[in-house]
Amino acid sequence: MAFAGCAGVDGKFPPAPASATSGDYSYIIGAGDSLNIMVWRNPELSMVVPVRPDGKVAAPLIDEMVVQGKNSVAVAREIEAQLGKYVRDPVVTVIVTSFVGPYSEQIRVIGEAARPQALPFKQKMTVLDVMIAVGGLTDFAAGNEATILRSSDGAGKQYSVRLKDLIKRGDVSANVEMRPGDVLIIPQSLF
Repeated sequence: MAFAGCAGVDGKFPPAPASATSGDYSYIIGAGDSLNIMVWRNPELSMVVPVRPDGKVAAPLIDEMVVQGKNSVAVAREIEAQLGKYVRDPVVTVIVTSFVGPYSEQIRVIGEAARPQALPFKQKMTVLDVMIAVGGLTDFAAGNEATILRSSDGAGKQYSVRLKDLIKRGDVSANVEMRPGDVLIIPQSLF
């Protein structure tokens, strides 16, 4: 019997579990996101700001604030605390308007995908969603030998996925959920 991060006797990895997400997921802000900061009854303080590559934002009355790695509610409370020095009882809402997410949560697709890339994680995202985003497999892909490297479990487990069965044969049983930080590895066929 093979353990979940070790190769089995035949060199294959265990199949990926069909369900992978947890119900308590909260989007984490990352560099490249855009935030819509709204300050109730203070439109001059409301604006859309980009999250810089260093994970910070700047806005009126807020010099610089680290927002990367936090959710929108935590950022809104921090802005309220900073604005409280200048505005009486500020009420702030932060809405993420363009999503990139932190690198640690992005889904990376490497190998024989038509367009290998990193994708922002979305809750309930499946391997089919990922394959549509990257344009499918190349002609040289060994789709049924693909694996998902999952480091979110802490142990760096690797699971097999049947991309060829899913894409070419329409076998929806091969469609599995992705987790934040998953790496989808698509090897090249030997012939």
